[in-house]
Amino acid sequence: MNKTNKTLHNLVDGNLYSRYSGLLSLSNISLHLIDTNGDILLEFNPSPDFCKLICQEDEKRICTDYLSRLKPGKGDRFNCRHGLENIVLPVVINDKTIGYIVGAQVYLPGNEYRKYLIDIMGIAKEKKLEPEFVAKAIAAIKTTEENKVEVHEQLCNHIAKNISYDFSESINSTDKAITRLSIEKEMLEKKILDLEAKNMSLVINPHFLFNTLNSIARIAYFEKSHTTEELIYCLSDLLRYNLKQDDELHTIGNEMDNIEKYLYIQKVRFKNRLEYDIDIAEDIKPHRIPNMIIQPIVENALIHGISPKRDGGKIKISAEKYKDKIDIFVMDNGNGFPKEVLQSLQQSESKLGIGFRSTDKRLKQYFGESYGLKIVKSDYSGSTITISIPTKPNARR
Repeated sequence: MNKTNKTLHNLVDGNLYSRYSGLLSLSNISLHLIDTNGDILLEFNPSPDFCKLICQEDEKRICTDYLSRLKPGKGDRFNCRHGLENIVLPVVINDKTIGYIVGAQVYLPGNEYRKYLIDIMGIAKEKKLEPEFVAKAIAAIKTTEENKVEVHEQLCNHIAKNISYDFSESINSTDKAITRLSIEKEMLEKKILDLEAKNMSLVINPHFLFNTLNSIARIAYFEKSHTTEELIYCLSDLLRYNLKQDDELHTIGNEMDNIEKYLYIQKVRFKNRLEYDIDIAEDIKPHRIPNMIIQPIVENALIHGISPKRDGGKIKISAEKYKDKIDIFVMDNGNGFPKEVLQSLQQSESKLGIGFRSTDKRLKQYFGESYGLKIVKSDYSGSTITISIPTKPNARR
């Protein structure tokens, strides 16, 4: 890997997502950073399941329609073979294209009819999928007004330019924190105000919240309160992720990133009384799961298992992949659920029971009766909860 590609990958591995969290709240349609080979480096906003699980040969690589449009130094806006609107914008440094910002993957109102022309049975046979899954994935593709796609294109363009700036500064500066602050100042204070001025149905309240949090983080940085700064960025990401009200499947990797931020915040609170370990194999992370399934289970382990224990304890999240399913384990070595809480979990009329039962119901609605949530054990040695999902994309919703 040459110096240019190594620097780009280092940026993706850092706080790149956090830097754009305020801006990303303005749009909920797909947006990715890819390299020049078409490999997805960072998924800012997820693709529709139809694009991710059916059109793409690999979940980590964009589809062939995009690949044919990647031209150094040139942007594009085009309709794919199925009629979806797509955006491609180059990330350029020193006249060299190092990657692309791509996204949209929605229907404009005038093209929505084309979703009904897609050959469901042909695709199901070719991809070896259930026709019902293909049909529901097609039905879930969003239809978005032209003005909102135009705003999204401006977001893509702005992010592409700022990543170029970030890349350039990272080569020439040893102080990446200063680079980040410069980007945030330009991005959050200048460009968002410019977009708001266009009055094109932007989301105000989440943007105000994330912008405020990022401003506080900058103050913490200047005051050398680096733990506070990191906590604020984690909280900003948590809020943004938790505020998503869509009904799409998210990758297990994204869910784990969210949980790790939650546990990091709790670790600062509980100090030595909390330890945690997340051990998820790379081949499991691309599999998809309904949003906010795992985090409430982790929170219950902390509240009912670790918190009451004088010396605290440890939460471990792991997963096993079998032929036809994946089991995700949330384990703690706390005191176990109190007897009355355990009884509540088994009663649909209780608040706790409703939470666990609704989670189990959501999983079964997506994947079928063979999958769901199970309390494996809960006693003085701790608790273990399993979440079972299928290995193949045969979602029922």
